[in-house]
Amino acid sequence: MNESDFNSLSLKDGLRDNLASLGYAQMTPVQAQSLPRILSGVDLICQAKTGSGKTVAFGLGLLEKLDVKRFAVQSLVLCPTRELADQVARELRKLARGVHNVKVLTLCGGMPFGPQIGSLEHGAHIIVGTPGRVEEHLRKGYLKLDALSLLVLDEADRMLEMGFQATLDAIVDKMPKQRQTLLFSATYPDEIRAIAKRVMVEPEVLQLREQHSSASIQQHFYKLRDNSERIEAVARLLLEHRPDSAVVFCNTRRDTEEVASALRDYNLQVIALHGELDQRARDQALVCFANKSISVLVATDVAARGLDIEDLDMVINYHIARDAEVHTHRIGRTGRAGSSGMACSLYTDREARKIERLQEYGNIDIQSGELPHSAVLTSPAYKSPMSCLQLDSGKKQKIRPGDILGALTREEGVSGDEVGKIHIFDNCAYVAVKRKVSAEALRTLSQGKLKGRSVRVRKIR
Repeated sequence: MNESDFNSLSLKDGLRDNLASLGYAQMTPVQAQSLPRILSGVDLICQAKTGSGKTVAFGLGLLEKLDVKRFAVQSLVLCPTRELADQVARELRKLARGVHNVKVLTLCGGMPFGPQIGSLEHGAHIIVGTPGRVEEHLRKGYLKLDALSLLVLDEADRMLEMGFQATLDAIVDKMPKQRQTLLFSATYPDEIRAIAKRVMVEPEVLQLREQHSSASIQQHFYKLRDNSERIEAVARLLLEHRPDSAVVFCNTRRDTEEVASALRDYNLQVIALHGELDQRARDQALVCFANKSISVLVATDVAARGLDIEDLDMVINYHIARDAEVHTHRIGRTGRAGSSGMACSLYTDREARKIERLQEYGNIDIQSGELPHSAVLTSPAYKSPMSCLQLDSGKKQKIRPGDILGALTREEGVSGDEVGKIHIFDNCAYVAVKRKVSAEALRTLSQGKLKGRSVRVRKIR
């Protein structure tokens, strides 16, 4: 039997059958190398990026070990952001379909505290959450981890960058010492080694550097005379290549706001994403970028975690990343799944040392290219392909994606292929439609009904 086949693993029948029904046959490199170790019970540090299949790896590990008849929290997965926690919880529920009555509960900041207390009182097998909110429930006595046997730290490097080190220590202090701990991180800095020493027992280390072929990612570098040229350089690149989706990475929160504001002066559709946005603004920014009603997202590395973008056309490094691994992680967000992508990096003489480190780390020869001509700045601004409509009803009003799609396409409404992504939150929902039919879509939803009631709809992009 092929060693990368899921059937080569010793898994419960329900898990194996469900994997087959989901079409999961061959393991990714991360899964093939980590799952046997996870199932054997060792502590594991795994260097793996978003999109490598790591959630399936640790998800199968914790579901295999789960005793469904024991109704207590047996596994805890900690994530840096609510978006990532939601993604992980969705994946775990999907994987658990073959095992009866598995309860997965999310505990994240930015959500009401009271309903989470009620959910905890009803019990759960698996908790997925952000460190701050999990620690708060522990401190106040609503969450008990006495029966915990498995701890997962997902994207641990970002949790440390966001200042969660003391919070993680406080959470670990409240759980049994006899447990398995799995740590996943896109990079492997000294801070990861330090926390691993405190919370793990003789961990095995698995480092998988994702290889991107030059065919999938075109990488370009542009040397500038000084920092004053950076904004215009970004504008030239965007107006020349006109990507449907591009992320401009900045090293600081302050830069994200300044860059986004300056790019709007070039009539580009831009939104900034950083840690100081409130949850509603963050949700809206991520939705508008994911559904392509905003073409350009300006973000810090931490804020960009949890981005669920399948086909990112372009990445621009406003500054070179502080770490060569972070640079690789940034550009790896484009050129996925066989599609081609472009990564452009700006630098000055003051970043010469970073350039040297990139050359050594990636074994590449970096040569400065020519920026698009300044004449491109006078070309007409381009619009993102979609518009975004916001509805004042969501999950709590029992609204589902099919309800919105049905309302849009009934009678003389818009056609199904003119409707894009639909995102539903507790009390609101967002739907993307082709820009040319946005007025018609707004009229159709405003005049019609969802679940027998009128809804307020407004165009936000």
